[in-house]
Amino acid sequence: MSLEIKNLKAGITDREILKGLTLTINPGEVHAIMGPNGSGKSTLSKVLCGHEDYQVSSGEVLLDGEDLLAMEVDARSRAGLFLAFQYPHEIPGVSNANFLRAALKARQPEGADVDAVKFYKQLYTRMDQLEMDRSFTSRSVNEGFSGGEKKRNEILQLMMLEPKYAILDETDSGLDIDALKIVSRGVNAMRSESRGFLLITHYQRLLNYIQPDVVHVMVEGRIVLTGGRDLALKLEERGYDWIREEAAANA
Repeated sequence: MSLEIKNLKAGITDREILKGLTLTINPGEVHAIMGPNGSGKSTLSKVLCGHEDYQVSSGEVLLDGEDLLAMEVDARSRAGLFLAFQYPHEIPGVSNANFLRAALKARQPEGADVDAVKFYKQLYTRMDQLEMDRSFTSRSVNEGFSGGEKKRNEILQLMMLEPKYAILDETDSGLDIDALKIVSRGVNAMRSESRGFLLITHYQRLLNYIQPDVVHVMVEGRIVLTGGRDLALKLEERGYDWIREEAAANA
């Protein structure tokens, strides 16, 4: 059981962005992908979740043995894939509580409902963990939220939906240190032997709070280097130029 990405090539219109990316995330593992701007990190997250603007030219992605790329977007979610957006969308007129309850109901057998008492008990517990005011249950999804509130709301969705594999696309961007600690605490509360994570980030500071098992470096659509926690520290100190030079020399 794993999320397996095999020699994935994908892009937008006539531009190839992912150029043969291979990566396996097993349940219980936290992987981090770092890399310079334009390396394809966010493209990877969008391709995995089925963004219509991106086309896969070759390769495959298996989610617990099933062909992820053959699934519709909603089927990918129901199969256990979750994406926390770099720029969360606003959904005017749909309250947070109704949005989450509908998402949970979509995962139930046909005709089954979500128990309201259990739902709100869990929702309030998770909101307390994220230091979110109860008034957010009735507010429209992300509408009028600050950047930090939107990111907390993404983690609230993660905590309520309990996916098998969670992709966090630059969840740390735009967060001050206090918000970063709260968001990281929520993610760490969801770590388990049955759940895998992929953290996409530019900076090492997120990894101070969510410590990864594996760190990958992506350059020009490929993973060119893989290591442990110390690799992120090295990147913080030396930047990415030395990796670009090594990748060019090995091309």
